[in-house]
Amino acid sequence: MSYILVFAPLFGFVITILFGKLLGDRLSQILTSSLVLISSLISFYFFYGFVFNNYQPFNHLIFNWVTSEELVLNWSIYIDQLTSIMLVIINFISLLVHIYSIEYMNHDNSKPRFMAYLSLFTFAMIMLVSADNFLQLFFGWEGVGLASYLLIGFWYNKDSANKAAIKAFIVNRVGDFGLAIGIFLIYKYFGSLNYNDVFENINSISNYKINILNINGNLLSFITFFLFIGAMGKSAQIFLHTWLPDAMEGPTPVSALIHAATMVTAGIFLVVRCSPLFENSAMILNIITIVGASTAFYAATVALVQNDIKRVIAYSTCSQLGYMFVATGLGAYHIAIFHLFTHAFFKALLFLGAGSVIHSLSDEQDMRKMGGLWKKIPFTYIFMIIGTLAITGFPFLSGYYSKDAIIEATYYSQNKYAGYAIFTCVITAILTSVYSWRLIIKTFHGSFQNSNLNFNNIKDSGLFIFVPLFILALGALFSGVIFREIFVGQNYIDYWKNSIYFSKTYILEHPPTWFIILTPMLTTLTIPLSIYFFLKNKKIINELKIRHEPLYKFLLNKWYFDEFYNFLLVNPIKKIGNFFWQIGDVFLIDGFGPNGFAKITRYISDQAVKFQSGYLYHYAFVMLIFLSIFLTIILI
Repeated sequence: MSYILVFAPLFGFVITILFGKLLGDRLSQILTSSLVLISSLISFYFFYGFVFNNYQPFNHLIFNWVTSEELVLNWSIYIDQLTSIMLVIINFISLLVHIYSIEYMNHDNSKPRFMAYLSLFTFAMIMLVSADNFLQLFFGWEGVGLASYLLIGFWYNKDSANKAAIKAFIVNRVGDFGLAIGIFLIYKYFGSLNYNDVFENINSISNYKINILNINGNLLSFITFFLFIGAMGKSAQIFLHTWLPDAMEGPTPVSALIHAATMVTAGIFLVVRCSPLFENSAMILNIITIVGASTAFYAATVALVQNDIKRVIAYSTCSQLGYMFVATGLGAYHIAIFHLFTHAFFKALLFLGAGSVIHSLSDEQDMRKMGGLWKKIPFTYIFMIIGTLAITGFPFLSGYYSKDAIIEATYYSQNKYAGYAIFTCVITAILTSVYSWRLIIKTFHGSFQNSNLNFNNIKDSGLFIFVPLFILALGALFSGVIFREIFVGQNYIDYWKNSIYFSKTYILEHPPTWFIILTPMLTTLTIPLSIYFFLKNKKIINELKIRHEPLYKFLLNKWYFDEFYNFLLVNPIKKIGNFFWQIGDVFLIDGFGPNGFAKITRYISDQAVKFQSGYLYHYAFVMLIFLSIFLTIILI
């Protein structure tokens, strides 16, 4: 069954991309969705076995990939407790996105190509999480990057989509370069790229020192640092986050798949999978904690003022990933995966709900041109409310159990940056509630602001959109309470066993009562405050924008990260590239190469034509000249 799980989406991609026009739109959609359904059902089967039947990890060989002396690398299917959770998230969310896309992409002329790309994305992520060695992980890692490039730039006739796809690809190359260096170091000093071989031999080199770029340091610190750089790129952490909001140029189902189940979760998975390495470098864990907390706060502040409904949710993803990295930095890897699990449901629900709004408004994404929609699309409104309550950590919904578990873990952590993490995470939770309810109010309440659309003609989406939203809403409501005890409860070791390495015990005891109720109380309080400021008395917000215009523009322009990178990197590199293009390519290579020979040939040809006058004495003169030259050469 494991072989079917891996190759069913790949088979769907190959058949649809090659014969999509022959199969037609509907058959292509049914084929790809059915094959992902098969993978999803098998994923649930394995997950159920690990949770309730005490399954043991297994490794099924596909074929031998590399054999060179002592280096033996296989393409394998390795499934343990951690992988089984990731497979459920990937395949199930992908299945719902496939079904959702049947209606959402109904107007598009390239449906088979879109469905094929979705299946390719799913296969690449399955390959990544089911790897038993770093080489296979890297191939899956790059496959996810390729699929994201194809999907973000799916509407390639749009210049903005092409630029967004290129930007995502290039920014991720920075992170991928770090990951590649980390893998090179692992092979050089461990002599293997297999997870088991590497993790079993950590103690033998735990105190090994090396020098890189004249910097002396612990080998494991260097390895984990470079691995984390790779994770930062894929999971859009601060400094390598700029590609994520621009990725909204792709169709909305792509956004849901990237943000909820595939690309951005790869970085979290990498750190958790390599927990035996990271637990041997306290310095890198501190860095992860700082970066995660800073990203959570940064993205939340930017989301406060964005007007594109999808960009608000995109920055929300960036912020929630920061929470997950805080948990990994504290060593609470299981809590990070628990939040990743619940986040997949409510984030996919929010994105696909936003897509339903956009679909109903003829592709309008600006929240300033919405309003009053709860009357016309009530079902979408209800689903969006559920997703919003979940992400804000409203009591007893999924986000309440997973996100508050991270905040509680920071309370008990001995990490010296835990205080910074607590403060940042609590403030971020408040900001999350504010921008989430701002989105709901501006989209669904107040008066309709779009003069280009007839309000009476707006209607809710159809069955293919509602079914995925309904299922995701159930996950947003109940996934936390159902799986909390299994993933992060008193006996969490019984489930995770050796799939995650824990150097310390993380039993979530009850903190002081005031701390338990602090975050839920503050986030709940923001609901009436948001209604007042964003609906009842908008003048206060408008006056604040005017009074604090520099701060407002600072947030609206995303802390000027893009402008800074353009000034520091992009524009200088463009100038250097233009210089070498004009001087090197155009002037030197082309000028003295093909273009130069062409000019000389043309000049000689133009001169030779003059002798073609038709006069006999001209031809005799030319023959005499060249005969003289010929004899001179022979005599010399």
